[in-house]
Amino acid sequence: MHETVGAYALGILDDAEATSFEEHLAGCEWCAGQLDELAGMGPMLAALADLPDSQGTPAIGESLSAKPAPRLVERLVDEVSERRALKRRRGFYLVAAAAALIIGGPLAVLAVNGGSGGDSGGTVVASSAEAAFETMNDKVSATDPETKVDAVVAMEGKTWGTDTVLQLKGVKGPLKCSLVAVGKNGARETLSSWSVSEWGYGIPDAKTDEAKNPLYVRGGAAFTPNEIDHFEVMTFDGKRLVEVKA
Repeated sequence: MHETVGAYALGILDDAEATSFEEHLAGCEWCAGQLDELAGMGPMLAALADLPDSQGTPAIGESLSAKPAPRLVERLVDEVSERRALKRRRGFYLVAAAAALIIGGPLAVLAVNGGSGGDSGGTVVASSAEAAFETMNDKVSATDPETKVDAVVAMEGKTWGTDTVLQLKGVKGPLKCSLVAVGKNGARETLSSWSVSEWGYGIPDAKTDEAKNPLYVRGGAAFTPNEIDHFEVMTFDGKRLVEVKA
């Protein structure tokens, strides 16, 4: 559900989807923090979308219903500039993703390949996940003897819980997977979910760099680091690919 926070902030979910996300939001401090950072982005993007180009033709205009006054546009842009300056490390990529959602169509990127992607947007997010993985000093790893899937989980404590980046190797698809944190009290929390393509990730003898490179997945837990017993990489049909002790 974590990837839904941007769409919820922009008000583009239908009633059922919004209700489902609100139920998730009630118990997820990470999403609550992201939603707070994205507050007000919907009206701002709608305002920017209504600005005319050099020929006086609206760039998006008719696809958005909000039509604020020009003075409001100027104020909103100033507010966004100030927000970016104060929260650049986390806010920049969220703002970029929200803008792409409005301007370029649906976008959902939580899991990214470490190699150079075909488009600049994917490369930026991949660099962010890899960079975070490299800077996190607390790392735990394991390789499952049966599935041969190798996982390294990097962790960093935050005021809201635990920031994590998963490095995954030796997994082939097509699969849909989740990273789950299991607390010492037995509680389970899904940190992120993603799809594995047919060729997989982190396959040493693969024919393409895309398949040879590991997959990096970033997520967040409400648990603090010392509350986590272990991590599990699970398929959507309930199969555990690898377990990593925290």
